[in-house]
Amino acid sequence: MNELKVHNPATGELIATLPADDATSVAAKAGGARVAQAAWAAQPLAQRKACIERFRAGVVRDLESLAMVMTRETGKPIRLSRNELNGLLPRVDFFLQEVASAIAAETVYDEGGMREQIEHAPLGVVANISAWNYPWFVGCNVILPALLAGNAVLYKPSEYAAMTGLEITRLLHEAGVPREVMVCLVGAGEVGTALLQQPVDGVFFTGSVATGKRIAEAVGHRFIKLQLELGGKDPTYVCDDADPATAAESLADGAMYNTGQSCCSVERIYVHEKVHDAFVQAFVKTVKGYRMGDPMGEDTYLGAITRAPQLQVLAAQVADAKARGAKLHTGGNIAPAPGQWFEATVLTNVDHTMELMREESFGPVIGIQKVGGDDEAVRLMNDTRYGLTAGVYTRDESRARSILLQVNAGSVYWNCCDRVSPRLPWSGVGDSGVGLTLSRYGIQAFTRPKAWHLRSA
Repeated sequence: MNELKVHNPATGELIATLPADDATSVAAKAGGARVAQAAWAAQPLAQRKACIERFRAGVVRDLESLAMVMTRETGKPIRLSRNELNGLLPRVDFFLQEVASAIAAETVYDEGGMREQIEHAPLGVVANISAWNYPWFVGCNVILPALLAGNAVLYKPSEYAAMTGLEITRLLHEAGVPREVMVCLVGAGEVGTALLQQPVDGVFFTGSVATGKRIAEAVGHRFIKLQLELGGKDPTYVCDDADPATAAESLADGAMYNTGQSCCSVERIYVHEKVHDAFVQAFVKTVKGYRMGDPMGEDTYLGAITRAPQLQVLAAQVADAKARGAKLHTGGNIAPAPGQWFEATVLTNVDHTMELMREESFGPVIGIQKVGGDDEAVRLMNDTRYGLTAGVYTRDESRARSILLQVNAGSVYWNCCDRVSPRLPWSGVGDSGVGLTLSRYGIQAFTRPKAWHLRSA
């Protein structure tokens, strides 16, 4: 029997050995999902909604134990795990409130005996290859609207969040979603490869650009729905009229929350020369106040690095920046402790010759670059192959709008950052991916518009 060993990244301790899938079991489960999907789609929407309502109640009931599972396998501080679970609830509510109108049939023409309608049919069987950094958010952004729209879901959580994936699946089964309709596939890359070989009707992936490209190559010739939510190198510009202390406090959290392991973490900061020094002073002071330690500690803000290989990526970025003239204000090292830890790191005197300012860090490392004005800031913000989020701090909304209209990004922020709303689409430009989740569009993404031409006799 195949197995997946789960280690606690904060301690290195083996915490679970899970039965894992293989190519044979993946094919069997995919076949079962295909058979079961039609009956699930035929159920009234009210019955599917009732299942998701019971799932929501299960999350509320088990929230503390679910948070502990997530913290143990990912190294996320326990209070951040609770935040994620509590933050999931409004997303569930949004999907429940909006699904009926989002997928309702629409009559767009009715004259002279000819009626034209648009209906939203489910895609069928969808594959969801999900991420570990926000396993509840990222997984449920796909799973819940897909199920509500009448699809069956073959869900492969990241091997770094497989225990959480099993908990999501357990709660959905307990809520009444048939086991063949909501399937969890446990394993590493080979299980994902086996899943992509199945005759699914859509593939929804969240993760790295490299893996996204491999998935696109694997399924592109089949002309099925493909959605890729990939990385980011998200910039923010602090204008000369912004309050430097307020902006610093906000952006420090935007850069370091979840130990920097977020697609929409602030990864590049450009600060007008007039407020640069005051901003850096306040930013460094804020970061030095963040406590790194036992993820189960209630006052811990910085947790472990979930994937061990990322430690060397972060160390290499810091070394490259320092070698090219960057100034290190705090951190910069792999922490000498059991488990996988990297110190919160702030560098200035950075520029775009440095990997730190060009390639995704996905950790508690940030570069702050001084700029002379808005035009330079816009040019540098767009000097990237990514385009997930971007932000501006200024007292002037019209100035912020003018700047952000010029920046290539799927989501933009004025005087805030690192924020996701279920009411707004989550999408990217360039290497940040294709397609979207969330919003009413994110519900319709799991349907196929069907055009009806109806002439009365």
